[in-house]
Amino acid sequence: MSTERLVIAFAGAFILISLALSQIHNPNWLWFTAFVGANLFQAAFTGFCPLAKILKKLGAKSGNAFS
Repeated sequence: MSTERLVIAFAGAFILISLALSQIHNPNWLWFTAFVGANLFQAAFTGFCPLAKILKKLGAKSGNAFS
């Protein structure tokens, strides 16, 4: 799986988990959802994604996410 697809999968999982935790545990988990969304938004414009850098160091290969 390419780095881009892994980032999308992680972001989707984190959003769904934090939404579930906000309903089950505490509404403050929505701040984590907002953080993930803001990070995705800034990455679209700046090209900087901390998770992508970590995955690249762990050996994930870059690829075309939607080819």
